[in-house]
Amino acid sequence: MKIYLVTGGAGFIGSHLVENLIQKHQVIVVDNFDDFYDYSIKLKNLQAATGVSAEIKGDKWEDIECFAQKDIPNFKLYTANIVDRDSIFKIFENHHIDAVIHLAALAGVRPSIQQPLRYEEVNVKGSLNIFEALKNFKVKKLLFASSSSVYGNNAKTPFAESDPVDFSISPYAATKKSGEILAHVYHHLHEIDMLLLRFFTVYGPRQRPDLAIHKFTNLIENGEQIPFYGDGSTARDYTYIDDIIQGILKALDYIEKNENVYETLNLGENQVVKLSEMLASIEATLGKKALLNHLPMQPGDVNLTNADIRKAKKLIGYAPTTDFSTGIQKFVDWYRKNNIFFKP
Repeated sequence: MKIYLVTGGAGFIGSHLVENLIQKHQVIVVDNFDDFYDYSIKLKNLQAATGVSAEIKGDKWEDIECFAQKDIPNFKLYTANIVDRDSIFKIFENHHIDAVIHLAALAGVRPSIQQPLRYEEVNVKGSLNIFEALKNFKVKKLLFASSSSVYGNNAKTPFAESDPVDFSISPYAATKKSGEILAHVYHHLHEIDMLLLRFFTVYGPRQRPDLAIHKFTNLIENGEQIPFYGDGSTARDYTYIDDIIQGILKALDYIEKNENVYETLNLGENQVVKLSEMLASIEATLGKKALLNHLPMQPGDVNLTNADIRKAKKLIGYAPTTDFSTGIQKFVDWYRKNNIFFKP
């Protein structure tokens, strides 16, 4: 049985990964339950991932501690911030970790423009603490969660891993690129095998409530206005959560079976959906029309994302299977069962 450490393991992507890994492996989750959104959402994520319930009473740290102390097979939760080097090192001291899946980060393009120094501290310094722990405790396998945002307004489509990523248009994107560069330093100096995974607009059950698909669904369902930025022509390569998890698991299998690995991989669907089309799909699935509050484009938002996934297909056998309309139906089904817990 392998021991995997998942940073950000109580989040949207992290909890789905934990749910898969604990079937066969021991999983250590590190999450600081940041106030970016309601901590109880992350507890619900972990309950769904582990199959273990815990009453949420409304006292943040008491609720988290109550869950962390539960005896859950193959699962251990640490409430820790990746910026806190001593806490991270202590976790590595306590466990013989086989590989790290580093998902933890401050997310969001627009908030990063308002708080660039905080994003730098968490996404860059925090990642450095993880890399230092890998070095010091001789852990040789790492998956690093990057983002399609590193491509900026790339003129060439679809975006390939060999394309330049020198023109970030948000602090968030810049911190993700910085993490990739620092990862290579540790691969080169300390022979740590790494796969850098650039995620393209992930959606599905447990999606963060501030993200567009979840936010639009909630507002339409409740008859409230949607903040609709631009003319609807911006487009994204939306990637369903099951396909992302498939990609992570295949990447983990690849990195464990190979030595001297350092690669960057796009994980997307290779399908582009316009904002107007995304809205129409949610409306059709809900059977309700949206009320739009038209607003100008926001600084930091890219015009389009589109993943070239040929490298991921060839290297790790990545094969996304969920078309957008099916993914939206699955998300709406989940939302209508769980929306009491998930508010934007």
